[in-house]
Amino acid sequence: MDIRELRSFIHVARAGSFSRAASELYIAQPALSRQIAKLEQEIGVQLLGRHGRGVMLTAAGARLLERAEMICNMVSETGEHVRATADEERGYLAVGLPPTMGALIGAELVRDFREIHPRVALHIREGQSNSLQEWVADRRVDLAVVYNQPPLDAFQVRPLYSEPMVLIAPPGTPIPKGGFQIRDLATLPLILPGLPHSNRRVIEHAAVQNGIRLRVDLEVDSVALTKKLVKAGLGYSILTSIAIRNEVASGELVAEAITRPSIRSTVAITTLRENSLSRFATDWMAMLREKLTRFMGSEKWKEDIVWLDSDVAD
Repeated sequence: MDIRELRSFIHVARAGSFSRAASELYIAQPALSRQIAKLEQEIGVQLLGRHGRGVMLTAAGARLLERAEMICNMVSETGEHVRATADEERGYLAVGLPPTMGALIGAELVRDFREIHPRVALHIREGQSNSLQEWVADRRVDLAVVYNQPPLDAFQVRPLYSEPMVLIAPPGTPIPKGGFQIRDLATLPLILPGLPHSNRRVIEHAAVQNGIRLRVDLEVDSVALTKKLVKAGLGYSILTSIAIRNEVASGELVAEAITRPSIRSTVAITTLRENSLSRFATDWMAMLREKLTRFMGSEKWKEDIVWLDSDVAD
């Protein structure tokens, strides 16, 4: 038997008439009669009893009707499932990245993601952590990589790693014996982002904990501009080690760890707690972790990086 015969049988059984079922199926009545006769021959029992007003189910026909409807429904659901999967492959993913991370691993990350999900529409938004957090809350992005995410009930925060923040200075700046301590920040002309920038919150918190008052000469939210101002000798700044790796390697900036105590910046993936993650988002996060693990393993500051996500650390 085949699915077409079963569907024809269901139509005849429900209509109670060959002529009515043939009309519904847009086929000739003799052709429909031949399908049912073939089905009865294959099963080896009579399925329909003929009478003057049409047909009625035999006991065997009633049992087949129940089974045939289950089979046809399953076939229909299978098709719907496959179509839904195809639609999912043509899905959409919006992600947020901070500028530094986008510059370092963004292109490689996008390339690998597109290889796995070539039909997914990918939207990448770049911004500072406070903007990224707002975009997650407003559902403008499905997930974002943020620095120093504050603990808020609306967000699901998946910590990745923490890294030391370092003091950056113009080339040729003398380094005190023993390096810079956190109390030295009270005497240095600093170029820092304005509140509520995540880096500024972390630095201010460290200052308050250690009883010092920061000397902030300029408030600049742009990392790129901050580095240029420091290069020009207009002050010092405090950034993550990853943000100044190229400038330190080329000798354009001096970077020195802050000690007693250190100031650390935490990187995390943030999503809305009430939203379930799509397969695309899960794949993106797994690729992001893999890229960061490999990238950080080659960094000068790798000994100071603390992995907070067990998936990454392993």
